Amino acid sequence: MSSLPFPVRVAAGLVVTAVEEVQALPRTIVGLPITAASRVLQLSMRAQQVVTELAIKGDTALEGARPVEEAPSWARFDEDTDDRVPVLRAGGNPSGPAGRRLPAESNNGHARPLDRPVLTAEDVPDETPDALPGYESLTIAQLRARLRGLTVDQLTELLAWESSHADRPAFVTMLTNRIATLTAEQ
Repeated sequence: MSSLPFPVRVAAGLVVTAVEEVQALPRTIVGLPITAASRVLQLSMRAQQVVTELAIKGDTALEGARPVEEAPSWARFDEDTDDRVPVLRAGGNPSGPAGRRLPAESNNGHARPLDRPVLTAEDVPDETPDALPGYESLTIAQLRARLRGLTVDQLTELLAWESSHADRPAFVTMLTNRIATLTAEQ
């Protein structure tokens, strides 16, 4: 078709492309700031990813050089000590070890009931409580949904079972509060 040399044809193609771009410039100039901003953000996010990957690799490399404490010395958990859980002693005074009076709140600021009864082996059934079959597998939400239909005696049986078996703080608190509410209503 054309007998012009290849470099001339390439140069003509560049000129036509430049003219087309200049003609499209009014349409593309509107989006230019957005395009530039998105490219800058994309580059900065990629740089953050690279830095984070390097930090992770550094942590992995240094992991063996420093022993990690299994339980930090500053961490305190409810399971670690029982002296913060008030127990109702003879005479009705909540106290801890050696008769020391305990505060109404634990170290994390959540109130704890001071009148939690001391339970004996006779008070606690070995199997699932009769008051609510399948109780041991209920979630806290499922228990909350079933509380209104239970009497004080049934709630006391559930509290005794919970205290001697799983002793989950949320369950104990919910049962204790419901017993207190029903007792106050009577």
